Amino acid sequence: MPGLALTAIIAATGFLLREIPGVSVFSPMILAIVIGIAFHNLFGTPAMAKAGVVFSLRRVLRLAIILLGLQLTAAQIAEVGATGIAIIALTLVSTFIFTVRLGRMLGVERKLAELIAAGTSICGASAVIATNTVTRAPDEDVAYAVACVTVFGSIAMFTYPLLPGLLGLDAHAYGLWAGASIHEIAQVVAAAFQDGQAAGEFGTVAKLSRVMLLAPVVLSLGLMATRRARRKGQDQMTAKAPVPWFVLGFIAMVAFNSAVTLPTEAKGLIVMATTFMLSMALAAMGLETDIAKLKAKGFRPLVLGLAAFLFIAAFSLVMIKLVG
Repeated sequence: MPGLALTAIIAATGFLLREIPGVSVFSPMILAIVIGIAFHNLFGTPAMAKAGVVFSLRRVLRLAIILLGLQLTAAQIAEVGATGIAIIALTLVSTFIFTVRLGRMLGVERKLAELIAAGTSICGASAVIATNTVTRAPDEDVAYAVACVTVFGSIAMFTYPLLPGLLGLDAHAYGLWAGASIHEIAQVVAAAFQDGQAAGEFGTVAKLSRVMLLAPVVLSLGLMATRRARRKGQDQMTAKAPVPWFVLGFIAMVAFNSAVTLPTEAKGLIVMATTFMLSMALAAMGLETDIAKLKAKGFRPLVLGLAAFLFIAAFSLVMIKLVG
C-alpha cells in the first residue's frame, strides 16, 4: 500500500501540474515520470514503498493497457480506410526496422534501441513500457526511451501545425500525417486540432488505429526474444516466451467496445482512469531510475531518437503524397 499510495500521489500531482499555463502541453504520464525521477534522486525511494512501486510498474501497467483497448473500435479503424491503415502500418514497420538497425550501427544497446523504436513508431511512453514487458531492459533504458519520445514528440507537436500550407496538405492528409507519425496520443490531438475540427478528429482516429498495432508488435518481440534465448543455448524455462497476456486483453476490449456502445460519460471516466494508471506506472518507473545511470548512456541514444523522429515524419509524408 505505501508504494501504491506514493505512485498515485505522484500521478495526481502530474494531473494537477497540467492546470498551470504552458504545462498542459505535456501529458500527465510524462510529468509523472519526471516527478518520480526527481523524488528518487533527491530523497530516495523508501524501502517500505518498493513492493507497491513494483506492483504499479507491473500489474497496474498491464491493466491500464487492457483498458486502452476501450478507446478504439473496428468502426473507427474503418473510417481511416484501407489506404490509411496501409500507410500507418508500413510507416510503423519501416520506422521500427530503421531505428533498430541504425541503433546497431551507432552502437546503441539492442534493448534500448527497441524501446526507442517502439515509442517512436507506435504510441510514445505507453508503447515503451508495454514493449519492455518482453524486452526486459533496465529501468534507465526505459526512462531514456521515454525522454526521447517526449522531446521529439513535443517538437513535432509544435512544428506540425506550421506546415500544412507549406506542404500542400488538406485537412484529411494533415490529420493522417499527424496520426501516423507523432509519438503520443495527446501530442497528436494537440497538433491535429490546430488545423481545424476535421483534421483533429481524423488525426485522433488515425492515431488510435496506430495504437491498435501495439498488440502484434509486442507479441512479435516476445517471440523474437524467445528465439534469441534458444540460439544462445539457454534452458527451456529461461527461453520460454514472455507471453504478454495483457495484449490479448487489449484486443478483447477493442472487440467489446466495437460490439457494445458505452455511454459517453463512462468512456470519459475510462479514459481518465487509463491515463491515471499509466501515470502511476511511469511514476514507478521514475522511482527506480538513477540519473547517474542515465548519464552513462551518453548521447548516441538521443541521436537515434532524433533520426527515428525525422524518418517517421519524412516516410509517412512521402507515402501520403504518393497516394494523393
